[in-house]
Amino acid sequence: MHPSPQLLIFLDGVGIGPADPDRNPFLQATLPTLRDLLGGRVPTLENPAPSGPRAQVFPLDATLETPGTPQSGTGQVSLLTGWNAARLFGRHFGPWTPVRLRPVLRDGSILARARRAGLPTAFANAYPRGYLESTRGRRPAAPPLAAAGAGLLVRHHEALGAGEAVASEIENGGWRRYLGFTELPDVTPEEAGWNLGRIASGHALTLYAHYATDTAGHRSGMEGSRRSLERVDAFLGGVLETLPPGGGLVIASDHGNIEDVTGGHTRNPVLGVFVGSAARVARALRPTSITDVPLVLGLPPEAPAPGEPAEAGDPGEP
Repeated sequence: MHPSPQLLIFLDGVGIGPADPDRNPFLQATLPTLRDLLGGRVPTLENPAPSGPRAQVFPLDATLETPGTPQSGTGQVSLLTGWNAARLFGRHFGPWTPVRLRPVLRDGSILARARRAGLPTAFANAYPRGYLESTRGRRPAAPPLAAAGAGLLVRHHEALGAGEAVASEIENGGWRRYLGFTELPDVTPEEAGWNLGRIASGHALTLYAHYATDTAGHRSGMEGSRRSLERVDAFLGGVLETLPPGGGLVIASDHGNIEDVTGGHTRNPVLGVFVGSAARVARALRPTSITDVPLVLGLPPEAPAPGEPAEAGDPGEP
């Protein structure tokens, strides 16, 4: 594990798309942070690996040598453990984490492995108390499951109000409108980024997960997808202002979607942006798959793989 702080920002549903501004919102959005990191460019299928002095893009395979269209459930488990979850499960599956892969995630995530190594580790997202036991949490994404397995699902509305956690949506509006926490302050994407950078500065490894990019890809068309990417870019600007100069930042996704507004999930390579010390490690390791992200973070998968393949257990229980 690297001695400097390492931050993994997971963005749901962000692939590398075509060099066509009528299809790819990356080419219509105003993205000063990303372009500054990458020498004024954004990745496209025609130029998938732009780089700058501090950062490098490596396009990451999310198909996992498995037929069909990549999905969030198996993709997120693969990203957070380094195991090929689609192969373990027998197919791509989503949007939630399949039950039979939850032991893999609980025991083998980068969060669990970092904690077993005695490293200060954080899951920066705020979640309501009792989330996994609630109706909302019955079909959970992988990040809160991984955090719970590592004993890190501990940041709630109090931490969010104190700037010691970040909402999954980046801004706090959803907590105010839908969860009733009207006392929470409004934060801009940049302010939320400052908070995440400060959290990461105090830990060897920090994970933050953002899902609205996938939602935008499914529902919001070009305009909504453009706004979603611009929100993330402003957020990243705040993160980079407060992350220590020696720290590393990895931005990675589980499957493609938002990069091509003509249809849902894609088999495109997904975005892998490596910044600072993470870029130096990535340039040495040359990651090619979402399963390589733990290697860049210094947390290779442990063997043997926990859990069972898909054909074991009740076929009616994903």
